[in-house]
Amino acid sequence: MTTTAEHVGEHGEQVGAELVAVITAVQNATPLVLTTADGRLLPSGPLVPGRGTMQANLRAWVTRQTGYELGYVEQLYTFADRSRGPRPVLEVSYLGLTTVSSVTPGWRSWLDYFPWEDQRSGDDGALAALAPALERWAEEDPEQAERRRLRVAVTFGLHGQPWPPELTLQRYELLYEAGLVPEAHGGAPTPGTGQPMDRDHRRILATGIGRLRAKIQYRPVVFEMLPESFTLGRLQTTVEAVAGQLLHKQNFRRLVEQQDLVEETGEVDSSTGGRPAKLVRFRRAVLDEREAAGTKLPIARSR
Repeated sequence: MTTTAEHVGEHGEQVGAELVAVITAVQNATPLVLTTADGRLLPSGPLVPGRGTMQANLRAWVTRQTGYELGYVEQLYTFADRSRGPRPVLEVSYLGLTTVSSVTPGWRSWLDYFPWEDQRSGDDGALAALAPALERWAEEDPEQAERRRLRVAVTFGLHGQPWPPELTLQRYELLYEAGLVPEAHGGAPTPGTGQPMDRDHRRILATGIGRLRAKIQYRPVVFEMLPESFTLGRLQTTVEAVAGQLLHKQNFRRLVEQQDLVEETGEVDSSTGGRPAKLVRFRRAVLDEREAAGTKLPIARSR
């Protein structure tokens, strides 16, 4: 790809369009995202109109650029990046899911960028570091203090509020509004706010994470992040890694069985160190039988 598609902006200016891919995977219970520029950018390139659908072009582009085959693909949003000269660049973002057998250069844990998004340990360490700064921001405007305090509590699950896993973007946007991330002011990051990214790419990543967390609750896209055969234990840890929450083992397995999502392969995995675990595979006929079938998450354990 050597030329960028041109569009006309609202003021008649020529606007370039670029493709940005949020490519995610899970390996060893760690949620991963593929990055470039030493982790500061997501894979991106000029958007060139061609034959076939946008998603087909995306799949081919990702394979050429990264060597990875995408499973599930979904368009996110179009962002206007005005940081690169006089002409804004439209960044058309997509979410793509894949599998990895090992963590090679370029793959980063998305928790490097959003450490507070992992609620599996239950210790609230990353969130506890942010809470005082958010509380100070809430009190800066006496007229808005009550509204701000409520917004912080609901968005970040503080003061007895439940943790909403799919609000990843809203949490980042609140930190941006409060001036706690360097993307908002160009300075040093506030401790606990994660690794910054260039341009709008951390916002785009947050959008992808939130979309994926919402999607796995009603559509079985998580199976695109697993190999052809896997154990129920690996399925659970993959869902937990994406959701950032621990799930009740018996409830999770009961839900998988009730929805008839998997079938046994007749083989076992003996690498777990204990009793060999049965290997299963996703029953793809589910997609034809129930269009809206999904892996709706059981209630998470208390934090």
